Order: sequence, then C-alpha cells, then structure tokens
Amino acid sequence: MLVQLFRFHGLLVASHPWEVIVGTLAVTICLMSMNTLATSNQMCSWNNCPKVEEEVLTSDVIILTVTRCMAIIYIYFQFKNLLQLGSKYILGIAGLFTVFSSFVFSSVVIHFFGKELTGLNEALPFFLLLIDLSKACTLAKFALSSNSQEEVRENISQGMAILGPTFTLDALVECLVIGVGTMSGVPQLEIMCCFGCMSVLANYFVFMTFFPACVSLVLELSRESREGRPIWQLSHLAHVLAEEEDNKPNPVTQRVKIIMSLGLALVHAHTRLTAESSGGNHTAEGPMAKRMDSTGTMWPVKLSSLELEHVITLSLALLLAVKYVLFEQAEAESSLSLRSPINVSSVKQKSRAAEDCCRRDVSAAKPQRTAGSVLTTGAASDHKLVPEGETTITAATETLTVENDTCFSPSCKSEPRSMEECLAILSDPQRGPRMLSDAEVMILVTSSKILNYKLEAVLETPERGVGIRREMLSAKLPGTSALACLPYKGYDYSKVMGTCCENVIGYMPVPVGVAGPLLLDNKQFYVPLATTEGCLVASTNRGCRALSLSGGCSSRILADRMTRGPVVRLPSACRAAEVKLWLETSEGFSLLKDAFDETSRFARLEKLLVCVAGRNLFIRFQSQTGDAMGMNMLSKGTEKALQQLQQQHPDVEVLSLSGNFCTDKKSAAVNWILGRGKSAVCEATIPGRVVREVLKSSTAALVDLNISKNLVGSAMAGSVGGFNAHAANVVAAIYIACGQDPAQTVGSSSCITQMEATGPNREDLYISVTMPSIELGTVGGGTNLPPQQACLQMLGVTMPNQPGENARQLARVVCATVLAGELSLMAALAAGHLVKSHMTHNRSKTNLPEMAVSDSQATA
Repeated sequence: MLVQLFRFHGLLVASHPWEVIVGTLAVTICLMSMNTLATSNQMCSWNNCPKVEEEVLTSDVIILTVTRCMAIIYIYFQFKNLLQLGSKYILGIAGLFTVFSSFVFSSVVIHFFGKELTGLNEALPFFLLLIDLSKACTLAKFALSSNSQEEVRENISQGMAILGPTFTLDALVECLVIGVGTMSGVPQLEIMCCFGCMSVLANYFVFMTFFPACVSLVLELSRESREGRPIWQLSHLAHVLAEEEDNKPNPVTQRVKIIMSLGLALVHAHTRLTAESSGGNHTAEGPMAKRMDSTGTMWPVKLSSLELEHVITLSLALLLAVKYVLFEQAEAESSLSLRSPINVSSVKQKSRAAEDCCRRDVSAAKPQRTAGSVLTTGAASDHKLVPEGETTITAATETLTVENDTCFSPSCKSEPRSMEECLAILSDPQRGPRMLSDAEVMILVTSSKILNYKLEAVLETPERGVGIRREMLSAKLPGTSALACLPYKGYDYSKVMGTCCENVIGYMPVPVGVAGPLLLDNKQFYVPLATTEGCLVASTNRGCRALSLSGGCSSRILADRMTRGPVVRLPSACRAAEVKLWLETSEGFSLLKDAFDETSRFARLEKLLVCVAGRNLFIRFQSQTGDAMGMNMLSKGTEKALQQLQQQHPDVEVLSLSGNFCTDKKSAAVNWILGRGKSAVCEATIPGRVVREVLKSSTAALVDLNISKNLVGSAMAGSVGGFNAHAANVVAAIYIACGQDPAQTVGSSSCITQMEATGPNREDLYISVTMPSIELGTVGGGTNLPPQQACLQMLGVTMPNQPGENARQLARVVCATVLAGELSLMAALAAGHLVKSHMTHNRSKTNLPEMAVSDSQATA
C-alpha cells in the first residue's frame, strides 16, 4: 500500500512538473512572507529552542569552524563521486537540487528564528552536512535510463516507489535522533540540532516535490523535439532499475529504524509532557529558566536523579543512532556480499568466468539441489544458497519460481529435451524461449523451427541470440578460437535490429582520434576520425592548426538534394521519347510531384532529369531530405511517383527502382557535374609565415605540386572527381565515426583541390576544396547507435534546428576537414616528409622479429 502511494505520488509529480514547481515556489514565498511567524517563540519548539545570544564563546567559534570545514569537504566528495558518472545531466540536476534546497532551508531558518539570526553562518554548515545527494542522483539515474518521455515518468514513479519509503523513514529517524540534542540543556547544541532538523525537513520537502518535477521537466525540454529521441540516455545506466530493485534496503535494518523511531518518539513525547506539566511555574527570564521545574532543578539534573528509565531509553536511542550512522553502510555491503559467488577465488577469475560464459537470458538458470540447500546459478555463474523447498532462479531483474528439477541453463550438460517438447515450450506464452537451453535453441535452429536471422527477436534477448549464433558459427570455422577476439557482449543490439545489420555476431571496435580545434565559420570544432591508418589524425590535426593560426576557413553549401534514378521500359523508343516529353511538361511534373510529396514530411520533389536509351527511360528524381541522408525517403517517394506514371501511361514497365542513374556508391560524372546530397565549398588563406613554420614548406612549392599532382596527374589517370590528394581518407574516417554509410565514401570524396599564390609578395597561400556530392545525414541508420551519436554530439549536429540544418553543418565540417587534410599532406609531400612520418607512425612492429628472421633466412 505504501509503495503504491509513493508510486502514484511520483507519477503525479513527473506528469505535472510545471504545476509542482510553481506550487513549491509559491509555498516557499508564502513561508518567507509570513512575518508573524518570526515573532513567535514557539516555532522551533522541540524543547523551546533559545534565540541566538549576543555573546559568542570561543568553543562555539571552534565548533562552527570545524563544522564549516566538514561541510565543504563532505560536499566536495559527494560531487566528486557524481563526477565519476560522467553525466552532465546528473551533475546539473544535483546542483539544482542543492541550490534550491539551501534556498528553501535558508528562508525557513531566517523567518522562524527572526531578526536575531544575523546571517546563515550558523545554519548552512549543518544543512550541507545533512543533505544527501545520493538518493537524488539515484532518482535522476532512473529517469536517465529511459528511452522516451513516457518512460521518464514511469521510471520516476518506480524510483519514488523504491526510494520514497526509505527516504521518508530515514528523514523521520534523522529528525528524531537530532532532536534528542534539543533536550540537552546546552543552548548552542540546541540551536545546532534545531538547524539540523530543519535542514532534514527542507531536504525531504524538496526531494518529494521540486526535484522529481525538475528532473521530468529538464529531460522533456532536452529531448530532440523533431524526432522525439532522447539525447540524455546513458548506456551504463540502462540497468539501473534492476540494480536498485536488487539492492533494496535490508529488512532487518528497516525494522531497526522503525523500532528506533518509535522509541525516540516516546522519548520526545515524554519530554514534552514533562515540560508542559511544569510549564506553569516557568518564568520568562530566558530559555534556561524554562528548563527549571518548580523546585529550581535543572532538567538534566532532574532527569539524571529522578527518571532512571528515561536515561536508559535515551541511551538506547543514542546507541541505535550511532549504529545507524556508522555501521549501516557496512551492514549493507555485508548483505550484498552474500550474493557474490562462493566458488570464486579472485575477482579476475570471476570476470574471466563471466566472459567465457555466453550471455543469455538470466532467468533461464537452473537450480541445482545440494544436501539441505539449493544452489542457484545466475547469468554470470553467480551462486547463492537458498533454503530447501524454495527452489528459485535469481536474475538481475526477477526471481522465477521453478516447480521441477529440469535444467534450463545454457551451460547445463544434461541431455536436451525432445523436439516436440521444445516446440511446446517455445509456443507457450508462460514459458517461452527463456526456458530453453542454448543447446535446445540450436537444435530448433538447425531444424529450421527457428530461423537463424530471427534469433534476436525470438529469444527476446538480442545478446543471447548473438551468442548462440556465434557458437553455431564457431563449429563451422577452421579454428575454434576464430571469434574469440571479436567482442559481442555489452552492446545494445536493440538499436541494431531491423536498422543497421543482420545475422550479427559481434561488433568491431575501431580507434577514434580527434583533430582540432578546426576553426570553421568562426566556430571551433573537434572532429572525430575513426581510422586504423597511422599519421592520418596527426596530419589532419596539423592542417587544423595551420588553419586556426590563419584565422580559420569559410564554407558554403551550394546545393542540397538527394537523388534516385529508376529505369522504366516502353514498347518502343518513340514511346519512350513521348513519355520523356510529357514528364518535362508542367502537367506531368505536377502529377508526379503530388504523388511523391505525399510520402514524407520532408521530401519535396524539386526536379526531374530524364534521359532516353533506346526504349529505356532513365528518370533522376531530386529532392531535399531534411537531416536524413535520404535514400529510403527518395525510394519511397519515387515508387509512389512511378505508380502515378503508370496510371497515366499504362504501357510503362518499371524495370528497377534504381537504374544506376542516381548514382549511388559508384563514381559517376553525373554526380560530379550535377551534384548529389550536399554540394559544398570551403576556402582559406594561409599566411606565408604559417606555411613556412607550421607546414615546413613554401607557397610556390605547394602551388606547383598541386598543379602537377592533383590536376595534371589526375587528368592523366582519367579520374572522375579525383582531383585531390586524399579526400577519401578524411571522409571515410568521419563517416565511420559518425554512423554514415562507409560505401558512400566513393561519391562523397569527389573533390577538386585548388591552390594559388596570393598576397603582396605572393607568399600567402589561397586554398579551396569543392565537393559536389557529400552524401550524409544526422538521423537514421547508424547515427542512432550510441557511440556514433556521441561523435555527432561532439560536432554539435544533434541540436533541434531547422530541418536539414544539422546535416548541412556536418557537410561543411567534412569539407573543412578535407581542406585541412589536403593542406597537411601536400605540405608533407612537397617537403619530402611522407615516408619518414609513415615509418614513424604507421609501421606495425608486431611481426618485426618474425620478418627479420625471414629476411635473414632469405638472404642466406
């Protein structure tokens, strides 16, 4: 019941963030405006806390100084731990939580204690010591592990259901424990304890209202509005819900807290009743007088002499408080350690065992009975003893009760069940594939009951499907360890399925370097380059440095249109010519445009280029595609337009949606002349001093080499779009890092590099690169994968801008980085440094001893 209440509270707060934030601010303002409260002597009345006295003792100064230092150190370590998470959202939200909590607390303290509290020097250190950012950040991690705003609300509600009861009990216990200090009779200690109680209450109030509302609102405002995709999702937080469910507080500790809070409540109630019964004999001479009974006895003396049971109760409460503060963490770690493997001698062995075991659905583990206990096997070969009769399967997110002794572990050596039984389990919604062992799944795949390419979808756990496919493939390869060094664990295959790759057996790590800062259009960019070619990043980085020292480079987008070129056939060449003329009329174009534009929010048919080859008709559709690369968008629109064409001319036969007149992933003069995707140009002027000092060359040498190599040499080779030094190097490296289609490097690297001597003494170098067919996008395909998305975020091309602006900005960055690479490589060639640099940075030393032996044998 209590959990459901907190869940409902969390959902309500996360669903109405504006209302909650405004309401919290309104309550705070009301507290600040209640001036009448400041004159009341009963607001801080745990035991009628005194006002701050004018005389400040040396001991008080020492206490306050030590407290302030402890508070600063404590907050430093809290934020240091948060920094290890590597999330700007968690840090920002925690900072906002701290600032607003201190604001609420400060306003409460000022107006409850009145004008006699001249500053917050006494109050804030206690607040900083008692504020707990860990639970706030845990709730933030719940939200950050979401994939949509709906999941944000749901995860916040689940987080509140898990954290709310614990945080409420902790706040209650803290208030009661600290409140004991208000009965000490020591004025300064009573004031400190009053401050502490208020800080706990303010912290709790903000955590339950303002904080979850801010989390929900911040994440809603930071998502990409056009595509609805979150930019906050962190892969290392993806299982935070399961982890928190697994690490719920120990019930024994919770019972101790409840008993402790009840005992402390009785202590406080007894003290209040005692104070009220003797209240008529008190005078108003000061707070110490209020603790005098009718005989003039001080409360602590009276307590020690007359109420021994009260002293015993209070001592027990203080002991429990010490246990709660000092030993609770140790108890929690101890309880968690019971879940660790009992047959593992070291952390390394545990890690290696986990790596050797194929990943699978952890709910499919088998309970193995032992004498008097049951040994439960988890996903990473973790073992735990549970009582006899409670046969369970323990996983990261669930505990599944098993009614028999059947082995469901993929590593189990028992004989697989029959084909009929496996099919019955597979088709049973209550059991399903998670109840099948890996060996049984392989049997079903071999017999075509489960299609190999559908393993990820059928098993409901993509990583397990990849692991089974690898195991089946390994048996067919020449070496049993052929796939040992190809990683596959810990990857989010849900973003790959149906989008990027099929029959997945792992993923390929590629080194990613960074070049920059690249000063482009008065903005600095740090460009990620994924490559295995030594010197490429270093060379491009040198070009970026030369550009930065020269004032940067400028770029422009000349055209933005993707193309698709189908081929259709007519009965005769004359009919093909007639249809061509009809397509070039405004009526024909309008009909096809209307059909084409209906298929997308962004694609708008701009132009048709029609060519005849005999009775075949080649039609090149051109359209903008927003931030997507756009091939799928163009294909869908083209197919719809061709249907409209066949309605007007029934004798049209569509041979192929792509007739190589696009042209995609092939070097083609049509793209070089007319452009495809983004057409861009970038230019810069390099002073003669930078050419000499940074590039180690001269302007005259670079201009002469560019003419001889890039222009004349490429013309001699009959190159189409290859009038450059190595544009494809840079394009391919950026494409791999940023989730583009690497095959489109073929057309995208078409580039002409031009150099001229300029300036008063013809010592400065003018350089430009023109790239007519940069085919790329910032949404869709591989750009959705987290590592590639991170590289796009580095370049700032994932921001919510006008449709198409992010992709155009990425094209300008590609063009400018190519310019930097051209500048550096041409300088290295002109100075004769190419071979030397590659021998230094790009020569593998892995097999040099073997090569040396072979060479010596060959010489002999």
